[in-house]
Amino acid sequence: METKDETKSNSVQVENLKDKVVQAIKQVYDPEIPVDVYELGLIYEITVYPVNNVYVLMTLTSPNCPSAEFIPSEVKNKIQQIQGVSNVEVEMTFDPPYSQDMMSEAAKLELGFL
Repeated sequence: METKDETKSNSVQVENLKDKVVQAIKQVYDPEIPVDVYELGLIYEITVYPVNNVYVLMTLTSPNCPSAEFIPSEVKNKIQQIQGVSNVEVEMTFDPPYSQDMMSEAAKLELGFL
């Protein structure tokens, strides 16, 4: 059985890894938009499971996005480059459909929506 300190240490490790995953995802850009996919709001979920397995649920700006194959594979590749990551699964969804409301304030500012 884990002690409180071990549980706290594990949750800190998961949070640190999750932060590294977010930083990795922020290196991926939609080639048509000068904002990274994280700030665009394309990432719906990031989960770190035991033994450093990472699951990402994401979408694209449109189902017909010309970068539909490129962006998810680049997200996966960037996460796999993080030291200690065991396995990465990137799942695509279009539910809920993407809207500009999902963008961060920084992305809206960058694109002139604010």
